[in-house]
Amino acid sequence: MQASQKHEICYGSVQTLESYHSSLAQTIESCSTSNSNPDLSSPSANGSPVLNSYMLKTQNSFESCLTQTQDIDDLSHKLHELETAMLGPDEEISVAYDADAVMYEAERWKKTTEMISRGDLKEMLCACAHAMEENDMETSEWLISELRQMVSISGNPLQRLGAYALEALVARLSSSGSKICKSLKCREPTASELLSYMNKLYEICPYFKFGYLSANGVIADAMKQENKVHIIDFQINQGIQWVSLIRALACRPGGPPTIRITGVDDSASAFTRGGGLEIVGKRLSALAQSCNVPFQFLAMEVSASDVDFQHLKILPGEAIAVNFTMMLHHLQDETMERLLRLVNCLCPKVVTLVEQESDTNHVPFYPRFVQTLNYYLPVFESIDDVMARDHRDRINVEQHCLAREIVNLIACEGEDRVERHETLETWRSRFRMAGFGPYPLNSFINFTIKNLLEDYSKNYTLLEKDGALYLGWMNHPLVSSCAWR
Repeated sequence: MQASQKHEICYGSVQTLESYHSSLAQTIESCSTSNSNPDLSSPSANGSPVLNSYMLKTQNSFESCLTQTQDIDDLSHKLHELETAMLGPDEEISVAYDADAVMYEAERWKKTTEMISRGDLKEMLCACAHAMEENDMETSEWLISELRQMVSISGNPLQRLGAYALEALVARLSSSGSKICKSLKCREPTASELLSYMNKLYEICPYFKFGYLSANGVIADAMKQENKVHIIDFQINQGIQWVSLIRALACRPGGPPTIRITGVDDSASAFTRGGGLEIVGKRLSALAQSCNVPFQFLAMEVSASDVDFQHLKILPGEAIAVNFTMMLHHLQDETMERLLRLVNCLCPKVVTLVEQESDTNHVPFYPRFVQTLNYYLPVFESIDDVMARDHRDRINVEQHCLAREIVNLIACEGEDRVERHETLETWRSRFRMAGFGPYPLNSFINFTIKNLLEDYSKNYTLLEKDGALYLGWMNHPLVSSCAWR
């Protein structure tokens, strides 16, 4: 409406200018007509005073009119320039802009059509994510409709990953933030079902075992001369990690040390366990008793972000080990930095860090989407290597253990996004800023992990670099493990 009024004003101005030009033309014509008697100024005219006076006035009038005519010509020219500036070029720019826009749209649709005809699933997923980042809803919805025909939870690894990535894109397009998270939680399995799926993933892939064994090897090495060992685990989950360490310390020459484990966990893990941390404590206490290891379990049912020094109940003479296994990436920067400073104040003998080797924390949506695809595709390929594509256990593991992470990475923002992976180089910077230095790995840990991988596919790769271990699939690093003090 405002644009229409503006156009009316412009056209009204043009009509006024044209009317004014007509008036100017009439004035000029009048001046020319009133002074069109050249004989009056001829030298042969009668030289009477009256006639001379009349001729003088006429000449002055004619000269004045000529001057006026020149001024009017100048004004007319300037008004014409103004009119051209106000109207003409805008129309030319508008026409040029419309032509460019049409050509751009035609080229964009041509490229999209060609891409769809190629049938490259990964390319189309990335194009859809890019269109979303550009707020190009028309292209996004078009690609989503095409992608639905290309993905499958029982297809090849890329098709299965694509199915969950597409679900995340649709969730991002239709909603945001807490609404997405709540809608996803409504579809979660029961506690016993989720626990069984996690155990199945633990069995078929070495990712968790790699993290647990590498961290335990460092702790055992750091505590080989200690009689009182206090392990603080900031995400204990089922406590599976400590089974092998308790057994190893039970066989230590000279007898086992006294072990205290403080298990930190929140309500989300309690849901997975089907109960509180007392379940973990009873299980580990029974194991320690069977191995004749003096043992105490301390339960801290609180989020890692809320832990303070008073919670930890440090006793004199204890050698402290702190364990961060695939949990620090769930914290936002300020909370993480506070926690690392708190841990440094405990003066631990060793701090173990196991994390997914990916970079999805401080990056915009589109590169985060691409990084998510690049990271999880090898994970899906490794599962494909050991389980049939139509196996129900494989579908459940991928849907309930991996898809939740994928959807959170792609669909959620702000506080609702809890998956914030970083590479080991970034973790090194964070730990150094918190006052830590690297703890060297011994060769026995590398040997232990190599033995572990013999039970799995030859496509798994182990790399030791700069004091850290990397577990990968076909040379693509997926999990890193290192230690600090």
